[in-house]
Amino acid sequence: MAERAPIHVGSGEPILMLHPFLCSQNVWRTVADQLGDTGRFEVFAPTMPGHHGGPRATSWFMGTSDLVDDVERRLDQLGWDTAHVVGNSLGGWVAFELERRGRARTLTAIAPAGGWSQHSPTKYETVLKFLLGGPALAAARLLGPRILDLPFGRRIATLAVSGPADGPSHPDLVALLEDATHCTAYFQLLVKTLRLPGLLELASLAAPTQLVLCEKDRVFPHPRSHKWMIENLPASAEVIQLDGLGHIPMLEAPGRITELVSDFVDRHTEPRREAPPAG
Repeated sequence: MAERAPIHVGSGEPILMLHPFLCSQNVWRTVADQLGDTGRFEVFAPTMPGHHGGPRATSWFMGTSDLVDDVERRLDQLGWDTAHVVGNSLGGWVAFELERRGRARTLTAIAPAGGWSQHSPTKYETVLKFLLGGPALAAARLLGPRILDLPFGRRIATLAVSGPADGPSHPDLVALLEDATHCTAYFQLLVKTLRLPGLLELASLAAPTQLVLCEKDRVFPHPRSHKWMIENLPASAEVIQLDGLGHIPMLEAPGRITELVSDFVDRHTEPRREAPPAG
């Protein structure tokens, strides 16, 4: 598939939204439109390199730093020195790295990856989960959306995504399957994740930060998968749990995510001064 144009809607405070591993900008469509419709936010949601509809992977040794470089290039093209950064899973990891580079006004990390040390069991468990899902991805590539009609097909497809099986809509699930089965950076990112540590210098975060955890997250089960991250975040960071929701909550409860993001951004945005009356 050719590279697709990023989601870019609304006007106002700049919000950058970053998708999970194996996904694309499509996961943000509803939330981006809802934020844009408020008239207060300009939302930009690109597809990262090596993912379906994004730029081609630059090499077989591509890691998160390459994703961060690409997102920074896009911010520069928009003329955004900084933005309110929102990331889910892999996108959350990239969001933290953008904050380290001084590009984040605020940071909302939803079930972020990278919350581990060099040899943390959580890192190896996460990579193993994705590798074990390889056969299911191969079957989905072969059968396409018809795999959802097989016995337990929908439940298997939603285990890593949502709490209940009926969380995401059928069109969202079809889009997820299409994205996951056409992610060319699958092995590159997993191999690089094994070789490198996760997030560093969390205690030195300067931007207002909220860490959003999902009760039914099966990729990063709460609380054990986020213990290291919570212990290393600065005391000022807010930690929020979304009850009943899975790893990609914007597909189950987009309105809840829209509210969560907009409220946080509004709380950390300087009030606009009214222009003095003419004459």
